[in-house]
Amino acid sequence: MPSHAVHFPGAKGDMLAARLEMPVGPVRAVALFAHCFTCTMKSHAATRVTTALAAAGIATLRFDFTGLGGSEGDFANAGFSADVADFVAAAAHLRETVGAPSILIGHSLGGAAVLAAAHDIAEAKAVVTIGAPFDPGHVLGAIEGDLAAIERDGTGDVSIAGRHFTISANFLKAVREAGPGRRIGDLQRALLVLHAPRDEVVGIDNARLIYDAARHPKSFVTLDDADHLLTGKGDGRYVAGLIAAWVERYLPPREAMPDVAEGEVLVGSAHGKFGTFVRSHGHEWISDEPRAVGGEAAGPGPYDLLLGALGACTSMTIKLVAEREDIPLDEVTVRLRHERNHADDRERSAADRNARIEAIFREVTLEGELTGQQRSRLMTIADKCPVHRTLTGVLHIHTSEA
Repeated sequence: MPSHAVHFPGAKGDMLAARLEMPVGPVRAVALFAHCFTCTMKSHAATRVTTALAAAGIATLRFDFTGLGGSEGDFANAGFSADVADFVAAAAHLRETVGAPSILIGHSLGGAAVLAAAHDIAEAKAVVTIGAPFDPGHVLGAIEGDLAAIERDGTGDVSIAGRHFTISANFLKAVREAGPGRRIGDLQRALLVLHAPRDEVVGIDNARLIYDAARHPKSFVTLDDADHLLTGKGDGRYVAGLIAAWVERYLPPREAMPDVAEGEVLVGSAHGKFGTFVRSHGHEWISDEPRAVGGEAAGPGPYDLLLGALGACTSMTIKLVAEREDIPLDEVTVRLRHERNHADDRERSAADRNARIEAIFREVTLEGELTGQQRSRLMTIADKCPVHRTLTGVLHIHTSEA
């Protein structure tokens, strides 16, 4: 998906670094993602969930909290309340640029921050927490260091998940005072709680406490064997799929497609360098180029569509004839590939030795209790499908300006 570097002022004026993941096709909704405690927007969960949501048509912003990753500011004096304020500032940035976020997503402590910030984002309709603690003070258990000395001296060095940080007494105070209070019960937004039962960082009991404190509409989905940071390769995409399906009820209806008559196809520009939307009568999809040539790989490329059209027509024609002639065909699959300047076909071209010869290779697999004669008959039919005839016949393309 098209990804853009973004910077915006946080709650205290520090410039915060962010990444905006845009769909190639139409934007159905805007989401805002908050990362876990001491993580950054480059974490597994942040990157995989936001890019997968963009693929589902949801523009999603992920950003670094104050003093983390590429963001300016002092992490030592930030604390939970600063994270909440930064999240609200990120929502304001989206409101002024892409559109106000209707979906708020938070991972771990970011989930607790989302629950606290939702009241200040009027457009929010749905809130999602992933492995979130019920009480933000839970994170104090992940800090290795002399907290009493920090409260006495004002600042001190600690270790969090193997990384060294300097934190202040104000940081500790802000976390301890950020109890759950009534924020969950008064959420007044749909809530989805996602949590792994084997989460060793934030126990599953936190999910129960959040769920019990919330009012309906609310949902809970277990993440089975995922770990806290969603490091499993498929975990982020799975979570994004869950979110995309769940928020469908809270999204505006899909825009009505332009009227396209049967037999016509409408093609137009979408986001990204090569992104293109394709609409036929009652259907819509995205076409794109592979990443190797500068695309986003958001959909099949033009030649993929061409091969798909030939393969689909081949399969349909074979099945039609098999049914009409009572041939016991169980299954037909067609595998195709395209090559340019095919040498063997060039040698066969007597008309023009300098012509650019292109070849399509089509491999048909027929399954069923078929006789040799029946197989021969169906393979002959493969070359008679309408798309095959169009491609190999005398084809004129008439182009005009609308």
